[in-house]
Order: sequence, then structure tokens, then C-alpha cells
Amino acid sequence: MSFSDFSRIRTSLETGELSVTDIVQNYIHNIEQRNDEINAVVSLDKDAALQRAGAVQDRMDEGTAGKLAGMVVGIKDLICEKGKQATCASNILANFESVYDATVIERLRDEDAILLGRLNMDEFAMGSSTENTIYEPTHNPVDITKVPGGSSGGSAAAVAADFCTASLGTDTGGSIRQPASYCGVVGLKPTYGRVSRHGLIAFASSFDCIGPLTHTVKDAAILLETLAGFDENDNTSSSRAVPNYRQFTESPDANIRIGVPEEYFGEGLDDEIREGIRSQLAELEESGAELVPIHLPHMKYGIATYYILATAEASSNLARYDGVRYGHRADIKEVEADLKKEEEALKEQIKLAEGEEKVKLGAQLEDMDSPLIRLYKKSRTEGFGTEVKRRIMLGTYVLSAGYYDAYYGKAQKVRRLIKRDFTKAFEEVDVIVSPTAPTTAFDIGANIENPVQMYLNDIYTISANLAGICGINIPAGTHSNGMPYGMQFMADTFEEGKLFNAARLVEQLSE
Repeated sequence: MSFSDFSRIRTSLETGELSVTDIVQNYIHNIEQRNDEINAVVSLDKDAALQRAGAVQDRMDEGTAGKLAGMVVGIKDLICEKGKQATCASNILANFESVYDATVIERLRDEDAILLGRLNMDEFAMGSSTENTIYEPTHNPVDITKVPGGSSGGSAAAVAADFCTASLGTDTGGSIRQPASYCGVVGLKPTYGRVSRHGLIAFASSFDCIGPLTHTVKDAAILLETLAGFDENDNTSSSRAVPNYRQFTESPDANIRIGVPEEYFGEGLDDEIREGIRSQLAELEESGAELVPIHLPHMKYGIATYYILATAEASSNLARYDGVRYGHRADIKEVEADLKKEEEALKEQIKLAEGEEKVKLGAQLEDMDSPLIRLYKKSRTEGFGTEVKRRIMLGTYVLSAGYYDAYYGKAQKVRRLIKRDFTKAFEEVDVIVSPTAPTTAFDIGANIENPVQMYLNDIYTISANLAGICGINIPAGTHSNGMPYGMQFMADTFEEGKLFNAARLVEQLSE
């Protein structure tokens, strides 16, 4: 059985056609049937979900259930749930168990959502394909030879495969919207500060956002109403009132101004995707929308700016994983034994050396790491994967003495210019449109040895994170290769209502 949206589920529950337990059992059945080939769900707590379903059904029968009763939600494996492992798909946290709930988890539970399982991801949310993971790659449900996108690939694949009604992902540079495009679902990146980050294990703190992946725009709006709002545990969360986002999906206004930036439709974009989006825009124009050519002159610096700033923040955030306080710790006896062998070998070389060589070897002996420093190094070497190490090194480099002003300081200035471009554009238009990704999903393994090509998958999405604005992926069509592709709308800060309005107009075109 497939549930296309939450409204259908609620109708089935309210008429008595199905119970909450039936809904949960249906998703468990789907997971047991297909997860071996898709690998989206990395931890499934069936007993707890079924027990919760019974309690929620009782509240529905009493008329006291929350507005998400009957919604089954999967959680990306870097959002803390008390008593559950939160590994970030990394060996460094392979045995870490959360001791508290993230704010978004509390808010879902308060409205009677049922949390079914933990979802696969790129390690520490660093990747665009969900191949950088201790759990083996996730496969795209549309074609299992393709990637689902990343880093929230497990979250997108779980929704696309009907493993859950909706899922939570995180978006640091496109990690909700890009996999949503590849898997053919809706993916929302809220404005920075709209949703609390308390309980989110950080990658880049000034970029990270938690958001929903769903089958429909209305479901994304319903979820954002629950997730959004001020949280005293997150001093970057906004105290702005949370609107009724659903109203923007019920009777969307067709007379909107859509900014069409030339920078997003040029070289590097698949021709079919370009023409498909232009066709959709033409239909919106016929319905009353106004297409406004705009210019975002600093967008071309987005990739470089992002990968300087985000890696710098990652380097700082991941410094806490040292093998001492928590996380993976190397075997101290092995560390001490290795150091002793190195020390003895150096002493033997010193005995045989003469002159300048003897002095050099003596200096090496003096400079040998202490057991504690070597424990740090070995723990981090064993715990982190290749891509995470690459980004830590990049970030450490751009923050280092002599390079800080040339790279990090300059990137911060360019970030401000990119934000200014968007601010100016939103004085003229309601939303800005672009492709979500330059291509459809690529083959598993195709880009794993080419990090630059992998980074370019985020070329259309990172600007929203740099500017702190909101963005949404809406399925826009199917390529001749059989894979889905998406269209992205971006709106100014705290204008998610305009996103839902525009995305719903596109959704209606295919109904």
C-alpha cells in the first residue's frame, strides 16, 4: 500500500478505514520488503513504533490527538533522540547514544508523530551522494544503480520508497533539496533560525538547517508549522511568530513575480532539465505569473566561498572529537607500544649516526609526540572517513596563520555580497527560480574519486545557505533517462509562505 500524502492518511483514520497501527505496519512491511536493496533505514525500532501507534490511536478515539497523529517520520542519523544511537554515519560516533531529545524531536512527539527509524546519510553531512557512510551507500528507489543524492540521501530515499510519510533531513549547502530532486520528492530548507538546531550534531553552524522531506507541498507546510518557532536552547532561533503555512497551499495565488536569473540556466545544466523547467515556467506565466529576468552577479563565487567557510566551521566543530571525552578512542596500549618501538628505533639510529645526522635524529627524538597527542591522532585517523578528513584539512588550512585573511576573511566578505544580491532581487520579485541540480542522479561510484565534480552538484543550492534564505525543491518532471528532476524556488528570509505558494502552483500542473 502506498500513501501519497498525509491528508489521505488522516481521512482513512478519521473514517475508521485504517488504524494508526495499520499505517505503521504498512511502512514496516515496505521497509522489510525493500530496504535491503535501498539501504535508507539504518535502525528500525518496530516494537516502540507499534506501541506508540496504539497510544496515538487511543488519543484519536478520545479526540485529543495532536495534528500529526498518523504521520510516520524517519530521522536523519545526526539528530539526537534520547536512548538512540546518533552516529552521523561515522566510526568516530559509532557507539554514541543520545542522552536527550533534539527540540525538533520533542515537537514531533508533542503533536503525536510516530518516529520509526534512523536514516542513512553522508558522514557528518559531508557529501552529495550518501556514499560516504559506515552503513554502505544508499540506493535511489527509482533506479538502484543511481545515488539518491546527499547528504540527506537516506531521508529522501525513505520518503520516495514509502518507508515513511515524511522524514527530517539537514541542509548545509543543499543536502535536503538536492536529494529531493534526485528522488522525486519535496524538500524544504527553511530560513536559517526558523527551526531550532538544538540536538543537531553540527557540521557548519552558520549554515546548518533542519527541514522536512515529503510527498507533497502541503505536508511540508504542515511539518514546518510544528518544527518552527523560538527555542531557548538555541540562541540563533528566531522569535518570529509561526504562520499558518497550510493556507499558502490551499488556494495559491497565481499572480506572483518569479525572478529568473540568467546565471542559473547557463553552461553545465542538462538541456532536458533546462527545457523542462522553462516549459513549467511558461505554464505558470499563462496562469498569471510574471517572469522577471534578474541578475545575481556574485553567484559564480558561491562554490568557492561555501567550501572555504563551511570547511572552516567543520574544522572547528569537529575538533571536539578527540577520543577522550566521547566517541571512538584508539587502543591506548597499542599507542604506547607503537611509540616505544619508534623511540627505540630512533635511539638505535642515533647510536650509528654521526655529525649533523646525529643532531637531526636527536631533535626528532625530542619532538616525538606524547602518548596523549598520539592518542588524539590515532583516534581521529581511525574514526573519520576520507571526505571528512579532507574537509577538516581544508578548513584548518584556511584558518591558519598567514592564510586567514586571504581565504576565510575574504570569503566572509563575498558571502555578504551574495546576501546583498538576493536582498536586491527580492525587492523586485516574490521568489527566485532555478534548477535544483545540474543533472539527474548519477551512477553509484561515478564521482566518488572526483571530489570537485561531487561539489559541483550543489552549485544551484549553496547560495541559499550562504544568504540564510529559504528554498524548496519541487518535482518538475522525468528525464528521458527515467530519472526525476526538480525545480528550486528561493524566497527571502522568513518568507516560506511564498515558497509554498509557488511550489503548490507547480504541483498543480501535474495533477
